Amino acid sequence: MSFNTIIVDKENHVGIIILNRPDQLNAFSSELAIELNDALNQLEKDKNIRVLVIKGAGKSFCVGIDVSEFFDKSLQEYRKWIGLMEQMAHIIACMKKPVIASAHGYAVANGAGIIAACDLAVVAEGTKIGTTAINVGLFCMGPAVALSRILGRKRCLEMLLTGDMIDARVAEEWGLVNKVVPAEKLEDATMELANKLAKKSPVALQMGKQAFYGMSDMEFGKAIEYSNEMFAALCVTEDAKEGVDAFLNKRKPDWKMK
Repeated sequence: MSFNTIIVDKENHVGIIILNRPDQLNAFSSELAIELNDALNQLEKDKNIRVLVIKGAGKSFCVGIDVSEFFDKSLQEYRKWIGLMEQMAHIIACMKKPVIASAHGYAVANGAGIIAACDLAVVAEGTKIGTTAINVGLFCMGPAVALSRILGRKRCLEMLLTGDMIDARVAEEWGLVNKVVPAEKLEDATMELANKLAKKSPVALQMGKQAFYGMSDMEFGKAIEYSNEMFAALCVTEDAKEGVDAFLNKRKPDWKMK
């Protein structure tokens, strides 16, 4: 995979996507959006990859959409442009493989949107997170979709309406991120989490994530019915039988899905 604005690396069963416009603080250009979407889709299809990590090169994770592309568009062109910028959130939700955000510096607007869209997030101490579009006469409507499913309404609207930055520790308290670590330990902490997931049954991870997102917007009874059906389908897989047998016989499982 050859890209201009991102770097893709692989470490054992972990796929790593690095946003690589450091001079622009990894702002979303159209090219970066296209390449990020392509990389997510390609790593989803890679049978050797079980977990993905998204991080940023340079001083910051991502400062949102590159507004140098803002002007001189028709309504239809704006629809296409914004759809391209926000497609990554939909791709991540539809992917079966877990995706971890590893953020530092600033995670602003679409940068905050990536954190919200990813299944898990590890961030460095001192990281500033904000949905700041309101400060320039816009609104973080795309990031609001994922944020509204994580934060309570008043916390979400506080971020969206004020455009204020919140610190990594506040984001952790609010449930927006999973773990805050010293900056020098961000890489190790992220890979420790990624490798922990990569050692789990791939089929259980993937069916579990699919079931979680599938039931999230369902009425309660239908969600239970859907989740039960997904669990039954998981029970007949080779990995489920291997995992239970390994537990009963006090041995390390040998996952069948590679």
